[in-house]
Amino acid sequence: MEENILELVRSPEDIRGWSVLQLEKLAAALRQVIIETTAQTGGHIGASLGTVELAIALHYAYNTPTDQLIWDIGHQAYAHKLLTGRYHAFGTLRQLNGLSGFLKRRESEYDVWEAGHASTALSAAMGMAMARDLRKQRYQVVAVIGDGALTAGMAWEAMNQIGQSKTNLVMVVNDNSMSIAPNVGAFSHYLTELRSAPAYTRMKQEVEQLLDSVPVFGGSIRKTLEKTKDVLHHAVLPRNVFEELGFKYYGPIDGHNLSDLISVLRNAQSVEGPVVVHVITQKGHGYLPAEQRPGEFHGPGPFEIQSGQFIKKRQPPSYSEVFSQTLIDMARVHPEIVAITAAMPDGTKLDMFQKVFPDRFFDVGIAEQHAVTFAAGLAVGGMRPVFAVYSTFLQRGYDQVIHDVCHQDLPVIFGIDRAGLVGADGATHQGVYDISFLRTVPHIEIAMGKDEVELQQLLQGAWDRPHPVALRYPRGATRGLDLKQPPSPLVWGTGEWLAHGRDVTIVALGPLVYQALAAREMLQGEGYDVGVVNARFVKPLDTALMTAVMAETQAVLTLEEHAIAGGFGSAINEWANQAQVTVPIFNAGLPDEFIDHGSVDYYLNLYELNADGVARRVREWLPLKKTAEK
Repeated sequence: MEENILELVRSPEDIRGWSVLQLEKLAAALRQVIIETTAQTGGHIGASLGTVELAIALHYAYNTPTDQLIWDIGHQAYAHKLLTGRYHAFGTLRQLNGLSGFLKRRESEYDVWEAGHASTALSAAMGMAMARDLRKQRYQVVAVIGDGALTAGMAWEAMNQIGQSKTNLVMVVNDNSMSIAPNVGAFSHYLTELRSAPAYTRMKQEVEQLLDSVPVFGGSIRKTLEKTKDVLHHAVLPRNVFEELGFKYYGPIDGHNLSDLISVLRNAQSVEGPVVVHVITQKGHGYLPAEQRPGEFHGPGPFEIQSGQFIKKRQPPSYSEVFSQTLIDMARVHPEIVAITAAMPDGTKLDMFQKVFPDRFFDVGIAEQHAVTFAAGLAVGGMRPVFAVYSTFLQRGYDQVIHDVCHQDLPVIFGIDRAGLVGADGATHQGVYDISFLRTVPHIEIAMGKDEVELQQLLQGAWDRPHPVALRYPRGATRGLDLKQPPSPLVWGTGEWLAHGRDVTIVALGPLVYQALAAREMLQGEGYDVGVVNARFVKPLDTALMTAVMAETQAVLTLEEHAIAGGFGSAINEWANQAQVTVPIFNAGLPDEFIDHGSVDYYLNLYELNADGVARRVREWLPLKKTAEK
């Protein structure tokens, strides 16, 4: 049984009669598969290693999938995937057409909720529980949420309603003191106090047992004694924020002790009203390198199992590193500059800034809404805040961008990291919507350089702008250009005419400029006269340059690694319509669909955004244009 234990698990039903000893062997097997697979594919190993026993206990204690099990961000649910019939497909994790690195409703009936952003599980669970009650159905609703996710206001909004409603719902707090980086904030300290005070739980149990042993009779005497119990409970026991919100609290519990977990989770099912099960886990549990370096093993690429060393090709610095280093250089000159992250100091590389300027660095936790308005307040106070945030996570602070920053026209700089396709993280993380949702907002200016030198120039230029500025830059390595010499300043709001062309001019945004230049080389050899413009600015558009382009060329192709709907090409179309431009304009970008996990190169080729694809578009389009002209 030990050698092929996972072959015996086609669904959670198969393990519900097993002994604790068998379940512990299963946990070891699950952990080994997770380590071996992510060593090849990369992935969120740390969080998932920490929840192996929890996943087993939840599926053992509850009748899934009838009982609804909701994971807050699926990156902690690899064991859940393996327990629910996906063992043989697990090697395809995060690969094109393979298993998602998060949960997917279309992948399994056990994936009842899919999310790549934190802090959604409790709101979803409350909705499912209310639907159950309204339809007079009988099943359990369980939400697993990390302690880091409890820094987000959305989680507290949900707890406020859940506690008031008194509906049956179990909230499992997976407490490992981490989100991606170590947790921050007052609530994190509060959970630390609960973790470090096991005497609280013993006292709580003893007092409640004593009070429950008091005989209670009918009528007014019963009511009096019940009130007396409540008074004594609050007088003797320490205050607990979950209980104050209306939850029954169990914990803290060792999240790697299967016997205790199963017992408590079964008890929670019999409680009327909302329940909190506070589980203490270790991120990376069972794999020493991940235990020792939990931040690095949050979502690494491939690694060598024995040493725990990451397998990386020698590469130039990332765009995130260039952004942070440039910001450090600027902050040495401008003491007003402060840097903000929402629980992503490592990912955004603002940890580099933190080491140099710890007093001017702020990690606000998983709280993008707060981060944006906090930045606005800093700006009102005379500072120059720079909020570095993944494009996908800025979506969470959109109202604050409009209402608190742009409405007041405050000089906040947004460093929009991971702008464009992101690869293996897939649909919930693609940074392909930010131009569309920002471009419509008054006052904000939006720019994206073609390489790391222009990123430096744009960040330095943003310092002089009296308005909000959004600087976009992609995931991954830069082009390896020489950054030793300070770059010359560029004229704000201007594009760059790299090559003239009478047949067609490609107006490209960001690193796709280099794809446009490569396509030009191909097409020039075939007799096409192709121009290339590096747009640099989405807002304000360089209308003087665009007017000159339209006067010279016979056709324009806009090129962007962003959704076509509302994107950079749409901005060109709107301007051309107002200017009554008659030159044909074709937009190349991403379609109106969610783009799944797969390599960036694959999708650039699929959607004809690489050099070959751009050249194909031009070859196919120009003859049609010329035919139409005849």
